[in-house]
Amino acid sequence: MLPVIALIGRPNVGKSTLFNRLTRSRDALVDDRPGVTRDRLYGQCRLGRHPFLVVDSGGLDLDGDDFASQVHGQVEQLLIESDTVLFVVDALDGVLMHDREIAQWLRASGATVRLIVNKTEGVDPDIATSEFEELGLGKPVPVSARRGSGIGKLLESLFEGEPDVPVEGADTARIPAIAIVGRPNVGKSTLLNRLSGEKRAIVSSLPGTTRDCVRTPVRIDGNEYDLVDTAGIRKKAVVRDRIEKFSVVKTLQAIEASDAVLLVLDARTGIESQDVAIAGMIHELGRSLAVVLNKWDGLDRSWKNRMIRDAGERLSFLPDCEHVAISALYGSNLDDVLPAAIRARESAMIKIPTSSLNRVLQEAISSTPPPAYRNRQIKLKFAHQAGSNPPLVVIHGNQADKLPESYRRYLSRFLARAYRLRGTPVRIIMRVGDNPFAGGKSAERGSGRRR
Repeated sequence: MLPVIALIGRPNVGKSTLFNRLTRSRDALVDDRPGVTRDRLYGQCRLGRHPFLVVDSGGLDLDGDDFASQVHGQVEQLLIESDTVLFVVDALDGVLMHDREIAQWLRASGATVRLIVNKTEGVDPDIATSEFEELGLGKPVPVSARRGSGIGKLLESLFEGEPDVPVEGADTARIPAIAIVGRPNVGKSTLLNRLSGEKRAIVSSLPGTTRDCVRTPVRIDGNEYDLVDTAGIRKKAVVRDRIEKFSVVKTLQAIEASDAVLLVLDARTGIESQDVAIAGMIHELGRSLAVVLNKWDGLDRSWKNRMIRDAGERLSFLPDCEHVAISALYGSNLDDVLPAAIRARESAMIKIPTSSLNRVLQEAISSTPPPAYRNRQIKLKFAHQAGSNPPLVVIHGNQADKLPESYRRYLSRFLARAYRLRGTPVRIIMRVGDNPFAGGKSAERGSGRRR
């Protein structure tokens, strides 16, 4: 089990900047407004032969509103999960009342705590840390998360005397990442909490509650998954806040980096244009997906039938996509959710034998021949698979580059149905010429072009 290191502190002391520095990423949102990080973020890190997990928490405001109390509750759960807590304070602010309250709370918790004094750039380290010794959490460690100074010494001190962790193939196998995507307030965070078995993402009726992409490692029925709860995607016209725009970018990045996507729809409001736009975005990014019809409880039969019909019609561009009707709030039918996503992922990773692919290509051509271009018939002669996730098929033929987009879409759908792919687009690339593997010099020239 990887050691877990948690970042805790009041808002705006630089926890997210430190998280990004440790993970060498921009997974946590960074802004000068307090409360930007609302949920827990997990990131994988490594110091030499020491892999570990680092967790960025929401800022602790002990006297805050109900929302802040929910963050407080999450951090209490985080203390149970963590091996070491890095309590981050701000050298520029000095010791504040909330720092003293958090320190008292941490001392009472019995957790292993290291006091980190951030924002020490341009300040003598001894002067920057001296006043924080009153917090009673040992010798403070000065760092500058923004510039990276002091980070190496901090990490070395955390693992001093610890044995190296051997690298084993089974442990380093990539865990499938499943992104949970949808417009705001459709129940994505509730679904994440249900699937993970704990309250990982903050749930509120206020749209936009999730700003970060919250990554949660879970084990269900002996299988490990990384579930990624993403910020809700709204129409461009209403996305004015800079932080929300960055969250949408991170959602798109999470979709692109995922192995499969769960597109969550609100069954009570019906399928909206934004749902269709998000589905199209996932499709264009080449990710496989399953559709989750959430809030299914309490709907009458006629409305359910309408939802199923609308999903089939308005999302018809998604090839044989599975639809799972659930209630995340009440936990009904959740056992079907992840298997649907995994089946979509398996479709995306399919390996198609070349002989089979060419046989299906000829079936597609026989069913609907390609159109002519300038009175010359376009002839498609040979196909081979060039990649996966999504499946990438290269088709060679005379004037193949003149094939209209509508016929490419037809071939993509035909191949997806022929191989029973679930919610997975097939990408088609056209190449002018015959079979590049037919031998001789032409094969060598074709091989060179592919490289």
